[in-house]
Amino acid sequence: MMLNGFFARLLGRNGRAMLAGLPLALAAMPAAAFDLPAYLQTIRADYDVPAIAAAVVKNGETVAIAAVGTRVAGEDIPVAIDDRFHLGSNTKAMTATLAAMMVEEGKLDWDVTVGDVLGEDFPGMSESLRNATLVELLSHSSGIPSDDAELVDLYFSAETFDYNPWERRHNLLDTWKAHEITVPEGSPFQYSNFGYVIAAMMVEKVSGAHWETMINERIFAPLGLETAGLGPQATFGVIDAPVSHRLREDGSLKPIYWGPASDVPPVIGPAGNAHMSIGDYAQWAGWNAGEGKRGPALVSAETLKFLHQPQVETPVLENAPPGTPTTGAYALGWGVVPFDFAPEPLVTHNGSNSMNLARIIIDPEQDLAIAVLLNRPGQAAQEAGGAVLEKLYTEYSTPD
Repeated sequence: MMLNGFFARLLGRNGRAMLAGLPLALAAMPAAAFDLPAYLQTIRADYDVPAIAAAVVKNGETVAIAAVGTRVAGEDIPVAIDDRFHLGSNTKAMTATLAAMMVEEGKLDWDVTVGDVLGEDFPGMSESLRNATLVELLSHSSGIPSDDAELVDLYFSAETFDYNPWERRHNLLDTWKAHEITVPEGSPFQYSNFGYVIAAMMVEKVSGAHWETMINERIFAPLGLETAGLGPQATFGVIDAPVSHRLREDGSLKPIYWGPASDVPPVIGPAGNAHMSIGDYAQWAGWNAGEGKRGPALVSAETLKFLHQPQVETPVLENAPPGTPTTGAYALGWGVVPFDFAPEPLVTHNGSNSMNLARIIIDPEQDLAIAVLLNRPGQAAQEAGGAVLEKLYTEYSTPD
């Protein structure tokens, strides 16, 4: 997920690992005119990527999909097409969709405030925080800051694993509630994981269900995302998925197989701890690209289009950590960003827990979606993912 540099500094500098001789290409439904597995193998070699998967969905059909490489850097453990990859902050679009469901059910309103929903549970909440609205939380324009040292310390506090995630969310907000929040001059955009935690708490309050339960029952299950789950992508004790990797000081990759160190703390799951296979992520991508043309009707077509509609302009950020928006606009769990290779801005998002990277672009006008998932972090992963997005968009988009 996009953790604004703090996790990146905690987990090491950007750099490339020295990998050699790592197989293997596995693909399902390769495009007849384009050898996706072979292309991804080239990307692996160029950017020192252990494992990479990509998919193209057009008019609701997956027209190209492949997963290549090894689950662990430096080992020969070939990936499979159904292997789970981490989505990081691309989970945010799912949290925003859950909020949209509550709006359609009349349990929330886009302009409802934190105080309206949670105020009674948190006496002493600052007035400015009380006045932050749901749409502001989901568009990173509420005034809640990006992850700073204080918030990171709270995420990783000594009691992180002493409570259920929803209890920890309560404790986190109760500790932080007195802070006054301010919107910066110019663009109000501040990429805020904590804002998504609070939005999820609002969803939990009005639904009477935990966020973890809702994302499984109301998104994963209806869409048939059988590999989808939360937390580290590999089963504890089993190398059954491409594992997370940190960057060492020398730029090499250190595998982080399982356990708490292999993902963000569960308390901030709503901001980015989902995982799934490239095939399942393609299903999610294609559903969004259709903007209501196809079922399941999780939300109405009008609401889905609203989730993709820009809400706030994002300032240009120099040297932004991989996964963090650098320009364009932000909608609700999605960015709307111009790309050199596309005639119009695309709906997009990046996600990184500083150990993996996920990238996605959606062109609703063409009903086209492209996703790429990698199990390494850093600038090399960002560039590799960007190269794949550009290549596949160029190959599969329909010229005007």
